[in-house]
Amino acid sequence: MHIWVDADAVPKVIKEVLIKASMRTGLALTFVANQPVATPSVPHIRSLQVEKGFDIADNEIVRRAEPNDLVITSDIPLAAEVLEKGAHALSPRGERFTANTIGARLNMRDFMDTMRASGVPQHGGPPPLNLQDRQEFANQLDRLLAKAVK
Repeated sequence: MHIWVDADAVPKVIKEVLIKASMRTGLALTFVANQPVATPSVPHIRSLQVEKGFDIADNEIVRRAEPNDLVITSDIPLAAEVLEKGAHALSPRGERFTANTIGARLNMRDFMDTMRASGVPQHGGPPPLNLQDRQEFANQLDRLLAKAVK
């Protein structure tokens, strides 16, 4: 299993959880972003900087992801694409995307895009990451990694 991170917007605390998990398990971890991402000097943890542009990092992750890899993202279309390739997808809030749930998430995303495009006022985005979100992420990550290292 290789862990791929859509790192342009990943919260720092989630980055730290991922680094600790990679150090503990020895699994490869790559942060993909259009800006430099600082990583520890460990051979299996690295940063891959891609060009700036719409979906460049997402496309790179899709290109590289393989079955049973893990992708950390809050981008619903990216999660859908890696699921189609047989990879796992997990949001920084600990929501595990699956073949059974991704269709509904894509529909809701498209609906919200339509609402925004039609001029319906939107109020704020998701709330800031809290301790419960971080714990849920760590728990889901541990479950996925436990299966991978067996």
